[in-house]
Amino acid sequence: MKLNPDTNPADVAALADAGITAYHAVRKAVPDLYPGTTAVVQGAGGLGHIGIQALAALTATRIVVVDRNPDALALAKQIGADETVLADGTHIDAVQDLTGGKGANVVFDFVAEGGAENDAWQMTAPAGSQYVIGYGGELRIPTLDFVGGEKNIIGNIVGTYNDLAELMVLAQAGKVTLHTRQYPLDAALDALHDLDAGRVRGRAILVP
Repeated sequence: MKLNPDTNPADVAALADAGITAYHAVRKAVPDLYPGTTAVVQGAGGLGHIGIQALAALTATRIVVVDRNPDALALAKQIGADETVLADGTHIDAVQDLTGGKGANVVFDFVAEGGAENDAWQMTAPAGSQYVIGYGGELRIPTLDFVGGEKNIIGNIVGTYNDLAELMVLAQAGKVTLHTRQYPLDAALDALHDLDAGRVRGRAILVP
């Protein structure tokens, strides 16, 4: 995809991987996120912060963001979240309270490991859908839960050229803004350490 001559590739690099991955999942869920619905975004990091903005741009759903990092929640509030919930062990109950005991119509799980994948299932309402974007964990769910609750699990991987083209339009209109931190290539280990320590809000970009 051609960039405008005045565009710095490092400023938009994350749109081509994290961006289209998050956007692809949100785009698929749009028909289920009509006014009066609730969407939970679990994980407001490199992918999740883009997903939040895509939800705000494409739907009228109420956006609830769950994360264990208060700084990530503060950013989420700035970029489109209607409600934020700290993942402190009481977050499932908090989401239930926010949804009148029903759970969310759609849960976007950008974490999907360390037990978060099971939390996402518990936060999904009957007839709702859990979109799995992160990976690393494992879900074990009784088949009766699928039948009795008519709940769905939907897998997602990266996105399409059309997703990127649409996302670029949103970015150029200022409706999706990447939050990134750039590192020179020889500081790649510093970037990894900062990511591991939770010091990066959004995405880390290595620049040759």
